[in-house]
Amino acid sequence: MNKKISKIILKKNKKKIVSLTAYSKNIAKILDKYVDIILVGDSMANVLYGHKNTHQISLQNIIQHTLSVKLGVRKSLLVVDMPKGSYDNIKEAKKNAKLIITKTKCDAIKIENRKKNHKIIKCLTKINIPVMGHIGYTPQFKRFKIEGQTKKETNKLLQEAKLIEKAGAFSIVLECLTPTSAKLITNNLKIPTIGIGSSSYCDGQILVTDDMLGISGFYPRFVKKYVNLNRIIEKSIKKYAREVKLNKFPKVNNFLNGTKLRK
Repeated sequence: MNKKISKIILKKNKKKIVSLTAYSKNIAKILDKYVDIILVGDSMANVLYGHKNTHQISLQNIIQHTLSVKLGVRKSLLVVDMPKGSYDNIKEAKKNAKLIITKTKCDAIKIENRKKNHKIIKCLTKINIPVMGHIGYTPQFKRFKIEGQTKKETNKLLQEAKLIEKAGAFSIVLECLTPTSAKLITNNLKIPTIGIGSSSYCDGQILVTDDMLGISGFYPRFVKKYVNLNRIIEKSIKKYAREVKLNKFPKVNNFLNGTKLRK
């Protein structure tokens, strides 16, 4: 088993797992210093491409962004979302998962759960492709709803999670579950749970980096905005534009007079 994956599993019930998304080298390089898992998420469809949902992102989009992210990753576990339509059946799932792993050299792939997707996970883990599961609100297949609001729903989610664990997944994302459901599932699995909008009972947390930095403009209740980066960026660009118009930039010290590019 991948050493990075082993480290994640060993954190279960001991240390909280820190996870964030990245779509480029520069962001990944910063995240890599502080997080355990970096996810190249299909959320790039919304964040980078302005789509209303995650359905329109392609396998090639995912691969290209992962190649960039990989350049900034040294210690974190690199997980890649399999986009909608890339694992509709076992044959397609095997082909596309192998393609992602081979081309990007990522550590694992993530699959959202739908009906019998645990069978696909089992087939992938059998050929040594590490898989992170995903239950609750699954944007590829469902409209938004807080999951686990009844005992029946909670039990169904627990059974889903157990099937995913049995299939060989090394961890599972719990998205938008009630605290009661998240706690029950976390306590009944041997593999770590990574929460997004699913309370602090999970073994770890993940957010879309652009959301928590105040760039995306999407701030649901479960997101804490740690900084308003939009405002900082806008202020800097406004200053730059003003200095160019007033001929205050570039100054003499920005001129290239010799052979050296940097100071």
